Amino acid sequence: MSQTVSVITPAYEAHATIVTTVASVIGQTHPDWQLWIIADDGEDYAAVLADAGIRDSRIMHITSGGLGRGASNARNVALEQISTPYAAILDADDRLKPQKLELAVAALAEHAIVTTALDVMDEQFNHLRLVGQGPDRTLDPGQHKWVSLSMDSMLVWDRRRADGRYDPTMSNMTDLEFLLQLYTSVPHSYHLGTPLHDYIKRSASMSNGANVTAGMMASKATILQRLRAGAYGLPAEDAAGLEKFLEISLAAEPLYPPALAHQPGLLFEDHLEPRLR
Repeated sequence: MSQTVSVITPAYEAHATIVTTVASVIGQTHPDWQLWIIADDGEDYAAVLADAGIRDSRIMHITSGGLGRGASNARNVALEQISTPYAAILDADDRLKPQKLELAVAALAEHAIVTTALDVMDEQFNHLRLVGQGPDRTLDPGQHKWVSLSMDSMLVWDRRRADGRYDPTMSNMTDLEFLLQLYTSVPHSYHLGTPLHDYIKRSASMSNGANVTAGMMASKATILQRLRAGAYGLPAEDAAGLEKFLEISLAAEPLYPPALAHQPGLLFEDHLEPRLR
């Protein structure tokens, strides 16, 4: 049976980071992959990679069909075209650890959805903290965010058992919303507690600007509203667990900008984690 993984990478003004991101895919110990780079800015990323000496027949270059249509639209364009059984998400400024796909594919033999712990880094790849580290374990939908309290694009999933599309109407939290779509088909995910995904904290994601906070709050409120309306068909206990997390996270959002001003460099994860205890 094919174990090919399509790695989906939207690219918007990614010239400074795309080479490092692609190199992390080429360096995977699991060689059966396709990398789909979706240009959302009109850039010829094949030429960018060629200039860096990277040419690989497993890299597919497509366009989002416009300029600045957003990561959700770009990912959906790829999801409409890929034919592999497995898919993974990789942002154009993040990296995969060498064993990410190998270990995820092994877990996909029994589980339809696999997530991994994160190595959170700054833009110079200096380690900041880990998120979700610990034992490998099965997680119900209501448990996931309490373990993976950071971003959710560390997904690898079996498209034959669970699939969805990204919501382009949301400005943030689209990875979690997509995961909830997958949970409508399968009752749990499997979490690899080894940090296998380098999550790069860009300066923009640590801004104390009101628009950043407003966007995060609006998206979290949207997911919370959908959960309360039963949109994902989750068991009551799972819905309640996720709702509680989102309620705590929403309350933490307006307190983050002043906390960041008082303590420059404060990660939202470090701001949120004590409130979850």
